[in-house]
Amino acid sequence: MIKDFALAAAAFSCLCAGSSAALAKDYGKLGQTWPIAEPDLFEVIRQRLLHFQQSGQMDAFKERAVARSQESVRRPRPVAGISPAAEDRLWTYDPTITISQDIRDAAGHLIAAKGQKFNPLDHLGLKHDYLFIDGDSKAEVAWALKQGDQQQCWIVLVKGSPIDRMKEFKRRFFFDQAGEITGKFGIGHTPAVVHQNGQALEISEKVINRSTDL
Repeated sequence: MIKDFALAAAAFSCLCAGSSAALAKDYGKLGQTWPIAEPDLFEVIRQRLLHFQQSGQMDAFKERAVARSQESVRRPRPVAGISPAAEDRLWTYDPTITISQDIRDAAGHLIAAKGQKFNPLDHLGLKHDYLFIDGDSKAEVAWALKQGDQQQCWIVLVKGSPIDRMKEFKRRFFFDQAGEITGKFGIGHTPAVVHQNGQALEISEKVINRSTDL
């Protein structure tokens, strides 16, 4: 069966090649032609930087670049698709994975066999609850701060400036870069809580009083 398929594929390939050769025809040249010429990218960049330097714009260019970098660190791009919770939601997330191939150490000893189930919570539990909030919402920030101290809860922003909040409240704030964590857990609204419950994670979105945001 495989041999027949291979032969058929080869025949089809030859047929296509033969057809192309048979149909090929020289129609000559119509009008004047020019060689394709593209400017060298590095030369374009070099000339642009030289222009900035000669025109006295280089310092301003550097200052703008530094300012943009600092602003992106101070206030990362908000996680797309996250909105305030309009209803309470609760679900569980099972982090168990199935090993796709044998895993061995440097000496060749088997650590985990293909097909084996592995739950990281069996070996390393969460030491904190994770609170996901909009850092620009006074109501959500206030709610998160009331849930527990830094030993109990880690506050993760999906919008706003973690640096500004740290300066304001003298406490560590984190940011869900590119929505990697909220996307993995299916979080679409804030505030949200990730809490370990046995060998699974319990995830909830909560409706809160937002009068301070008005």
